[in-house]
Amino acid sequence: MASTVTDRPGYGQLLRTPGAWTFLLPGFAARQPFAMLTIGIVLLVQHTTGSYGSAGAVAAVTGVSMALFAPQTGKLADRLGQRAVLLPGVVVHTASVSALTALALAEAPLWALFLAAVPTGASVPQVGPMVRARWAALLGAAPGRAASPLLPTAAAFESVTDEFTFVIGPVLATALCTGVHPAAGLIAEAALTLAGGLLFAAQHRTQPAVRAAASDPSERHASALSVPGVRVLAVAFLGIGAVFGGMQVSLTAFAEEIGRPGANGLLYGIFAAGNMLAGIACGAIAWKSGPRRRLITGYAALTLTASGLWAVHSVPLLAGLGLLVGLSIAPALISGYTLVEALVPGSARTEAFTWLTGSVALGQAGAVTVAGRLADAHGASTGFVVPLVGTILALLTLVGLRSRLAPTLRGRTVARGIGHRKPVTVD
Repeated sequence: MASTVTDRPGYGQLLRTPGAWTFLLPGFAARQPFAMLTIGIVLLVQHTTGSYGSAGAVAAVTGVSMALFAPQTGKLADRLGQRAVLLPGVVVHTASVSALTALALAEAPLWALFLAAVPTGASVPQVGPMVRARWAALLGAAPGRAASPLLPTAAAFESVTDEFTFVIGPVLATALCTGVHPAAGLIAEAALTLAGGLLFAAQHRTQPAVRAAASDPSERHASALSVPGVRVLAVAFLGIGAVFGGMQVSLTAFAEEIGRPGANGLLYGIFAAGNMLAGIACGAIAWKSGPRRRLITGYAALTLTASGLWAVHSVPLLAGLGLLVGLSIAPALISGYTLVEALVPGSARTEAFTWLTGSVALGQAGAVTVAGRLADAHGASTGFVVPLVGTILALLTLVGLRSRLAPTLRGRTVARGIGHRKPVTVD
């Protein structure tokens, strides 16, 4: 249930937050690579090898590498500052993508592509989590200051921005790969990483303050993953990654199968547009239900809409159902990121956001591998089973472990060494 839009501050007030635009615009450019990388790899490697399975496997290595290294990047950003992590990261990523592109064009053996994919994924700039951490620093609670009511709006705005990149990024990468050159998508991804990342890193005034080392060793070295709710969310976000990865590969295979490769960008764009529109609506509504209930409801809707993908064989029907799937993703994403602000103290928040981003990447990696092999062996429609299975497993996890998602109030009890919090009931 929801009340009217006017019950809480909206996007206009959020965007008038002092200093916001200085990191929003470069942050938008710098996060495009995350949306372009997987589809760019799939299209290039499939072109050079003729196999969706091989293309999905290379993309999967990239996703696994990102999932493993992203939380460490977030932890370093919390300790050293975002600028100190971003500057070397964007240079390494640009060089790694260039190497992967050159190897693919040279028709190098698959093992060589796997080797190049490791640093490519490990160095993906974690700009989305860093932007979220900046919002939390600007709007969150601090000594002598209560948290701003704009925090949920900021979480919704960031999810909308993420999904807008998933409207633009895959469509742009697909258009470049099919209309210019199979490698053009990855070349553009590398260029955007370098330019956007350096511009974002230059906005040092809005980056969260580097926390002084704590005197308690257990507090100083604790990870955001020590919070039970973060572990549950990390598992649940694997399902969202399964939707993204399964849709990317399966829509590409479907478009090739019907002889209309250009339809891939349109179909994925419609799917991502649904996600973006739902995100806009979620941010404009003042919800009476809590984020935990919205998270579970969103996943139930996502599972229901994904259940029919495998049976659809026409472009209009697949576009319509893809739109419904996209509409169901945003509520789950936004609710999960909103819960992080309540579950995790500021000293580990960037790391917590990167665990969720890494989980999406890991789920995406597994999905592109499985969906690619299913599409090779049994046709495009079987690849759509992957999003369904991923969302079912994630929904079961959320329902079974929902008690661990109760946000906490800081300042009363110690919660495993990373902050002082007292559990509260929330739905």
